[in-house]
Amino acid sequence: MSTYSAITSKYQIHIPKEIRKQLMLTKPGKAKITAMEGKIIIEPVTKTSLLDLAKKLEKYTKGKDIDIDNIRDLIDYSDL
Repeated sequence: MSTYSAITSKYQIHIPKEIRKQLMLTKPGKAKITAMEGKIIIEPVTKTSLLDLAKKLEKYTKGKDIDIDNIRDLIDYSDL
């Protein structure tokens, strides 16, 4: 499916409803954006890996062992 969308002065684009439905996009969400051979490729990111979550915890641990029983208290869910 192809369609057109405007690019705003802040380089933002709108993903049309038909495409959002087809890809089952939800908000908030993340996208992988790639430039290849003069084209922009936008792919939805559907999963957060365990390693991505571990990177977020690193700033809180500062070399300390993590108490696995309380790990959920350390995870920042705000930008998932």
